[in-house]
Amino acid sequence: MVKLDVITTRGGDGGETSLGDGARVRKDALRVEAYGTVDEANAAIGLLRLYASQDTEADAMLARIQNDLFDIGADLCVPGEAGARLRVADTQSARLEAESSVMNGQMPALKSFVLPGGTAGAAAAHVARTVVRRAERLVVALAAEEEVNPAVIRYLNRLSDHLFVLARRLNGNGAGDVLWVPGATRG
Repeated sequence: MVKLDVITTRGGDGGETSLGDGARVRKDALRVEAYGTVDEANAAIGLLRLYASQDTEADAMLARIQNDLFDIGADLCVPGEAGARLRVADTQSARLEAESSVMNGQMPALKSFVLPGGTAGAAAAHVARTVVRRAERLVVALAAEEEVNPAVIRYLNRLSDHLFVLARRLNGNGAGDVLWVPGATRG
């Protein structure tokens, strides 16, 4: 159970923050960068939900994803084993993969790379996708230095794919995709 009755604590005024196990670290520590970027991805998905709200199935998927991203933040903010602390499970990645497969099966195969754009919802999905990719890179860098639950990396990798496919769904199942035309502006 979480209870937050005081938001302004002044505990970070010196440039440090507390991890979930109570350890104090600099705010620019790689672990903090990683879970901070996961939080940023969650905020981008919150914005995406505004554009996808007419698609109740997509909105429900995104609501589950936002909860998963909080789970990932909780997982990342506690280094090491940490006993019974919350850890992300591969079942969450499997759900994303299954949802992506269903969505992808409803649209034509791509014959070119997709430029981020089309509808406002698709553009927002691409922004969220790129933030998730950055979070994934930071978690991979963290895993090279410290112990990280490998399910977190798998989840973020599946999530960026999921958001790509969702962007196509929000572009009329690919009908409104903006396709890359190699060399089109060379003159």
